[in-house]
Amino acid sequence: MKRALAALAGIAGIAWFRRRKPAPGPDPAAELKAKLAESRGVLDDREEFEAGEKPVDEAPDDPAARRREVHDRARAAIDDLQSE
Repeated sequence: MKRALAALAGIAGIAWFRRRKPAPGPDPAAELKAKLAESRGVLDDREEFEAGEKPVDEAPDDPAARRREVHDRARAAIDDLQSE
């Protein structure tokens, strides 16, 4: 008799757990919409950032020329700072 009551209680417990509804959480659709709206703003920032860059096909092919250009700009900046 004790086994039958234990089995019945177990079955009732399992049925109760299966019928329970999960706690309502945040709406995933609203979260995705917020992320999408945020990413659209980032896209505008990215386009503005990339507008100042040279495309790869316009960049100098010679690394030595690029290095000289960078050093020349650095020397000019140092000269400007020293003259002030």
